[in-house]
Amino acid sequence: MNNVTVIGLGSMGATLARVLLKKGYQVTVWNRSIEKAESLLEDGAILATSVASAISASEVSIICLSDYKASISILDTKEVKQALSGRVLIELSTSSPQQARDNELWAQENNVEYLDGAIAASPLQMGNSEATIFTSGSLIAYKQSEQILKCLAGNVPYLGEQVSAASSTDLAFLSYLFGSYLGFFHAARILESDGLRIDDFGSMIAHVSQVVGEVIKYESEVIQTETYDNPQSSINMCMTTVELFMVQAQEAKINNEFPMFAQGLFKRALDAGYGNEELAALIKVMR
Repeated sequence: MNNVTVIGLGSMGATLARVLLKKGYQVTVWNRSIEKAESLLEDGAILATSVASAISASEVSIICLSDYKASISILDTKEVKQALSGRVLIELSTSSPQQARDNELWAQENNVEYLDGAIAASPLQMGNSEATIFTSGSLIAYKQSEQILKCLAGNVPYLGEQVSAASSTDLAFLSYLFGSYLGFFHAARILESDGLRIDDFGSMIAHVSQVVGEVIKYESEVIQTETYDNPQSSINMCMTTVELFMVQAQEAKINNEFPMFAQGLFKRALDAGYGNEELAALIKVMR
C-alpha cells in the first residue's frame, strides 16, 4: 500500500505528509488554505480539490487538525462519509478519551475502520526513532496502517481495541510531563535564590533520568497491586521534605504555590492515617 492521504497541513500535518513523501509514499493532501500545500506539491504531493476526493485517493487517510471538533466538521458530510465507507481513518488530532469514543461510534455508523492516535513528539522529531504515536481502536485499521505509522514514528504501540486508550495514555504522559515541569520550575527558583546555575542542574537531571524512571516504575507497581504497607519511602518521611520546601520558600521569599499544593495533599494523607504507608498511597487521597 503506497498511497496515503493527509488532511490538515498545520505544522504537524505538513510534517507527516513530508515524512511520508520522503519514505516513498504517494501522498494526497487537502487543506482549507491551499497556500500551506505549495511546498509539499513541489516535493511531489498531490493536491485534492475536496476532502471527499482526497479520501477516495487512498485506502488510508490521516487527519491531523487542532482538535476533534474541527475534524468532525470536515468529515461529517454526506460526500465524505460515502468516500470513507470501507476505508481506514487515522485520527491524530488532539482529543479527550470521550471524544475518541464518540468518534468511534460515528465511524462504526458509517462503516469506517477507525484508529485513534496521539502523537507524543514534536514536528522536528517525526520520522525518527524517538518519536511515539500511541494508537488504539480498530485492529483491522492498525494492521492496514502499521507500516505507514512506523514510517512516521519509531515507537507506535497499539494499546488495544478500547478506543480511548491512546488518548488516556497521552494525557497520562502529559500529566507526568507537566507535573515535572512545575517541579523543575520551582527547583529553578530554589537555585536562583542561592545564586546557583539552572543549566547545570538540568544536565544533572538528564544524567539521573533513568534512575527517576525506575522510581516511577516502582510506585506504579505499588499502585497497581495496592501494596502500600511495606514502604521504601513513607508519606511521613516524605512530608519532612515537603515541609522543608515551605521553610526554604519562606526564608528565600520565593513563590510557594508548588510546595503549598504538595503540602495540602500530604496533610490530607496524614489525616487519613496513611503516614506509615508507601508514598504512592497519596493516590488514595486523590481518589
